[in-house]
Amino acid sequence: MAHDTIPMRLVERAQRSPDEPAYFVKDKGMWQGTSWSGYAAEVRRAAKSLLALGVETSECVALIGGNRPEWSTLMIGAMSIGACGAGLYTTSSELETQAILAHAEARLVLVDSAAALERVRSLKPTLPALRRIIVVGLPVHGDPLALTWSEFLERGNGVPDARLRERLGALTADSIASLVYTSGAEGSSQGVLLSHRNLTWTSDVVSDLLHIGASDTSLSYLPLAHVSEQLFTVHGPVATGSGVYYSESTRSAPSNLREVQPTVVFGVPRIWEKLQAGMEARLSGVHGPRKRLVAWARTIATRVIEARNEGKEPSLELAAQYELAHSLVLTKIKRALGLGAARICISGAAPIDAATLTFFASIGLQLLEVYGQTESSGPIAMNQPRRTRFGSAGPRLPGLRVSIAPDGELLVAGPNVFAGYHRDPEASARALAGGFLHTGDLARIDAEGFLSITGRKRQILVTAGGKNVSPKRLEAALRGEELIREAVVIGDRRRYLSALVTIDEEVAERLGLRDSLHENSIVRERVARHIEALNARLGSAEQLRRHLILPRNFRIETGELTPTMKLRRHRIEELWSKEIEALYAETPEQSSQRSQ
Repeated sequence: MAHDTIPMRLVERAQRSPDEPAYFVKDKGMWQGTSWSGYAAEVRRAAKSLLALGVETSECVALIGGNRPEWSTLMIGAMSIGACGAGLYTTSSELETQAILAHAEARLVLVDSAAALERVRSLKPTLPALRRIIVVGLPVHGDPLALTWSEFLERGNGVPDARLRERLGALTADSIASLVYTSGAEGSSQGVLLSHRNLTWTSDVVSDLLHIGASDTSLSYLPLAHVSEQLFTVHGPVATGSGVYYSESTRSAPSNLREVQPTVVFGVPRIWEKLQAGMEARLSGVHGPRKRLVAWARTIATRVIEARNEGKEPSLELAAQYELAHSLVLTKIKRALGLGAARICISGAAPIDAATLTFFASIGLQLLEVYGQTESSGPIAMNQPRRTRFGSAGPRLPGLRVSIAPDGELLVAGPNVFAGYHRDPEASARALAGGFLHTGDLARIDAEGFLSITGRKRQILVTAGGKNVSPKRLEAALRGEELIREAVVIGDRRRYLSALVTIDEEVAERLGLRDSLHENSIVRERVARHIEALNARLGSAEQLRRHLILPRNFRIETGELTPTMKLRRHRIEELWSKEIEALYAETPEQSSQRSQ
């Protein structure tokens, strides 16, 4: 008897809907579709090729690439033989790439850029488990380590179907399906082991809550290394039958969104903020009677969304006004954003500003905020189409148990909670102590069941783009410049990272530097050069875009330091709040003048 797994769901989907489109890619200016039967056949070929190359059960296949069908095909192909896929961000630094590939003991790596190919080639001496690099869209020039995608697929031609059926039949719901890397508490990446049960259960619950079905479409454009994008691109569609459009590139995502007009749109806060800013700029140019018409339409839309948030239907009069407002104004605004057909809009991976939620409500779109973690296969709580409260994470997913520990930490138990950290039993035991996932986040739950995240127990920053960053590692690297005594990295829920640094007065005196050290040109130049060199070694999400040299060191008496000289981050951010806000309010030119 076949167990419920992601590959078996693909097999069943191909049997039920063989000719319906599974995904689309743009070729020569036209969106070309591939059917579910064609998709399933590609996965079978990939799985057989992995068998031919000697990939064993529980081994890892790594993927470094943009949003493309080969990524999903190889991921499910690896699952089909009992192996698992591990996605890496294309922006990962060389150090991070090496650390993850080594920790995962990756047997094969998929790449789709010359930079990634060269990086993995150069790292090969440090990766004894690595056997092959699978290259998509590039020539390999006779490299014995590399195979093109077509060469890779040909390797499986001689593998009997029975071998694949044996591996596929041996899978259970508890077999590991995916290895997702996320930043650990001390800065090292941790491999989160997700089972088929984790992924199938989460996909089903989200699809049921949002009523996603075969008539729905989505655009795959966010990094597939992120568990949420995998949910909407890889795991969910095989169950619902919804179609996926693969964006041509990150830069092409806005234009692709307008072309595709998907019905389900998932984005991180920064994406929604950019869409908002662009449309607000366009609307600011509207004047006269048309401006009054737009204002009226947005007021009507806001009232309708407020009613729907509470599970109510608008009155007959309001509904009639909304229909008119939609036909005259709102439909044009939404289509211009690529959201003309959108019926489900989701924001996740980081908290979103209430003003952005309010803006989208004013154009007739109910933006649903979701909260979750990689360790929970994505969502834990989610605002729903008829049960939404702006500023909250929404109600918990049905089927989960959540509680608040005495210290305020959110604890979660349920079928979406991960199996543990790869090769780290001690961290696994801590995270899953007492049968609950210890999220590390501080939370409260109100009488109506809405969850709100109030802070962090662990020191991990989550940027507005949804990237997890450990400040401790960056702060330690900053202190590699002897003039820097202390450093605090800022960036939680913000567009980019910045830093506050203080100067070691004893070192400065030794170097002959005195008085007003934060304004000293030599000090500024050395700090700026150090940060520039550090940024060159970091992935884009970890780079420090701006910094400020403070006029004094942190003190115990002001509460910035503990008696044992540890940083009190919240106190520092409170005392220096004006300076921090200035770093994010200034233009790059102003910031350069200030910090150099």
